[in-house]
Amino acid sequence: MKDRRIVLGEKVGMTQVFDQQNCLIPVTVMKAVPCFVSQLKDEKKDGYKAVQLAYGSRKELNMSNPLKGHLKNVGLKSCEGFREFRVQDLDTYKMGDAIDFSIFQTGELIDVIGKTKGRGFQGVMKRHGFSGGPASHGSMFHRRGGSYGCRQWPGHVYKGRKMPGHDGCLMRTMQNLEIVELILEKNLLLLRGSLPGFNGGLVILRKAKKVKQRAS
Repeated sequence: MKDRRIVLGEKVGMTQVFDQQNCLIPVTVMKAVPCFVSQLKDEKKDGYKAVQLAYGSRKELNMSNPLKGHLKNVGLKSCEGFREFRVQDLDTYKMGDAIDFSIFQTGELIDVIGKTKGRGFQGVMKRHGFSGGPASHGSMFHRRGGSYGCRQWPGHVYKGRKMPGHDGCLMRTMQNLEIVELILEKNLLLLRGSLPGFNGGLVILRKAKKVKQRAS
C-alpha cells in the first residue's frame, strides 16, 4: 500500500481550523472519490506500465455498452469515468482493489492537480493583469492591450503575444500542500491552502515529487 500514491478526490470547499499552536489556518476540504483498479498495462503488451482507475458511480450500464464487460472483470457494475496513470511498479496493484485516502498520512506533503475555473472570453486586464490606459475622459484607451503588430514592420503579430481570449479551464498543479487532518471514517481530507477548480470538481492527489519542507 505504500507505493500506491495516486488517488482521485472531490473538492468540497474551504474552511478554517486551529493548529496545535492555536493559529488559524485556511484549509480545503477534500472528499474521497471511490476508485478501483480496472486495468493494469505492462510493457510487454501495451508498451508501457500504467494503472487504470475506475472512479465514481452512476446508474448501471446497458448490456450493449462495451464497458460493461470491461468492468465485470473487476466486479463493478458501473462507474463515472476512467483515469490512467504511469507507474514504475505494478506488483503493488491488483485488479479490483479500492484506493482511498488511507495511502496518505497527516503532515505529509502532496501535489494536487486540477482544472481551473473557466472565465470565458476576457480582456487583457483580467486575463493577463495589464494596468490599462488613462481613465480620464476622451483618452479612448481605457482597457485595451495596445499595439500588437504594426502595418509596415513587423507586419504581423508575434507568436505568444498576450491578447484577449479564453481564460481559465487549464490544468494546474499545486505543489507541496500539507495534509492538516485525515478523517478516514468520513472519507475526508483537509489540505492547507487553496486548490484549483470549483467546488465539486475532480482533482488528482499524488505524492509530492519535489518535496520542500515548509519554513517554521
